[in-house]
Amino acid sequence: MNAGFRIGSHHSFHNACRPDTVRARNTNKTAFIMATTPRTRYPTALIPLHWLTLALMLGVYALIELHDLLPKGSDARALVKAWHETLGVTVFAVVLARLPLRLVLGVPPALANTPRWQHQLASAMHWALYGLLIAAPLLGYLSLNAKGTPVPFFGLQMPAFIGPDRTLMRQIKEIHETVGTMGYWLIGLHAGAALAHHYLMHDDTLRRMGLSRPTPAALTSTPGMHRSTP
Repeated sequence: MNAGFRIGSHHSFHNACRPDTVRARNTNKTAFIMATTPRTRYPTALIPLHWLTLALMLGVYALIELHDLLPKGSDARALVKAWHETLGVTVFAVVLARLPLRLVLGVPPALANTPRWQHQLASAMHWALYGLLIAAPLLGYLSLNAKGTPVPFFGLQMPAFIGPDRTLMRQIKEIHETVGTMGYWLIGLHAGAALAHHYLMHDDTLRRMGLSRPTPAALTSTPGMHRSTP
């Protein structure tokens, strides 16, 4: 009996030390760690889309400011306006790609020790920004339709969703400009909050969007918090 037990133990030890057994154990351990370790950064696919959206919005606002400075009726003014409209349509397309990816990939949990009110305020700001990124380009697109002007988009002929209507065009354009003005404040507050978190609070809010590796403190999420929005 003792000999049999020793033989069985030898075979069990031998099987446990086989390379394929060790690899399987390591693979399972890695999978377990990946499944139980909280995500510290935004998904890889969302990070470039975030910074692309920012670059496009900066271009949109810079072009409309330049448009107002150029002489009326000049070719330069018309060219700047066309690029403003093209980038606006591009923003809309990028946001339509971001939202489904966000729903599928998810985002990291709230940082540890984040007050609930601060998390809720940040979420409201993010959704307001998404509203801006959808509403402003769409209103601009419809105002061009109502004006009877083709919508420029890198040489493509974009479809018109409404027919020419000068009265409707003025109404839509006024709303478009109001939303655009609100965008200055929303984008400014969003950027200011991110910089405050990075330079004053010294947390990982900005690092999680891909600028650098988050610190170990970012591994812990705040209990009971909903996940934040990219």
